Amino acid sequence: MSTPDATAAAEAHPRFAEALRELGLDVEVRRFPEATRTAAEAAAAIGCELSEIVKSLIFEADGVPVLVLMDGSSRVDVELVRTELGAGKVKRAGAELVRETTGYAIGGVPPFGHRTRTRVLADRGLLDHEVVWAAAGTPHTVFPLDPKSLIGHAGGTVVDVREQSE
Repeated sequence: MSTPDATAAAEAHPRFAEALRELGLDVEVRRFPEATRTAAEAAAAIGCELSEIVKSLIFEADGVPVLVLMDGSSRVDVELVRTELGAGKVKRAGAELVRETTGYAIGGVPPFGHRTRTRVLADRGLLDHEVVWAAAGTPHTVFPLDPKSLIGHAGGTVVDVREQSE
C-alpha cells in the first residue's frame, strides 16, 4: 500500500484544481509515488474495493466524444452506450482525442473539469457506494467524493451501460 505525499491538496492537475475551486469543492486530493493509471493500481494504492474506483472513459459516438463514468470492476457495454445515445457507431476514443477533448492523458482523466463540454453517461453501479475515487487529472492523483455529487458535477445522466456477466 502506498502512502500519499503530504502536499496532496496542491497535487491535482492545475485545470482540475481550478474546476474544484469553481465548483466550491473542498476534496482531499491524494498523490501517490507510483502511478494509479489503472483502476486496479488505484484501488491497491488507496486500499479500497476495485468497484469504488471511477473510470472516466471517452468514447466516440458517430465521431462525437462522449464521457462514460464506470466503476473500476466493470466494463462498458458499447452496444448499450450506442442504444442509449441513439448512435450508429460507438468506439473507444484514441489517446489524441481523449487529450483533445478533456485536456488530460489517459490514466489521469477526471470525471469533470475538462477542456470541452461533452455528454456524460454515468453507470448506475456507481451509486452502490457511499464514496468513490476518481483521477484528479494525473496518473498519480485521486480524490474521493460521494457518487451522486460526482455525477452531478460531471453533468452526468445515470444509465445502465455496464457489461452483464453471463
